[in-house]
Amino acid sequence: MEKISISTEGFKDGETIPDVYTCKGKDISPTLSWKGIPEGTKSIALIMDDPDAPGGIFVHWVLYNVPAQTQKLPEGMLHNKILADGSIQGMTDFGRTGYGGPCPPPGKTHRYYFKIYALDSKIKLQPDASKKQLENEMVGHILAKGELMGTFKR
Repeated sequence: MEKISISTEGFKDGETIPDVYTCKGKDISPTLSWKGIPEGTKSIALIMDDPDAPGGIFVHWVLYNVPAQTQKLPEGMLHNKILADGSIQGMTDFGRTGYGGPCPPPGKTHRYYFKIYALDSKIKLQPDASKKQLENEMVGHILAKGELMGTFKR
């Protein structure tokens, strides 16, 4: 499987996520850029989650049907269920659509993964879909993927 290179101006892979992108700050999404979307891609999906949450994996962002030609998401994405470019946002474990930044309980450092997928089809799900529903729809359609990991501790 091909690999997508995903990065942000806000922090390097493996480094601490700045407060502005967390519940300690403005809780806005960071700018994300990527390279390596293969030919035949019909849409892009993004999932952000925290595998270190006390109750198991905590979902912070679900975004799908991002146009294939898109190479960057701006800082501070809106929480609308359907965005101007046709992208659709799913439901997070905060109980809302759109980005929800790191906000772990005080104590240990948590890891946050921004996972990007190039898909050979559009996703046929309504807004508010869960990460699990999106993952089920992506089976057999992933052409390439990549991930960026940041850490945060309160």
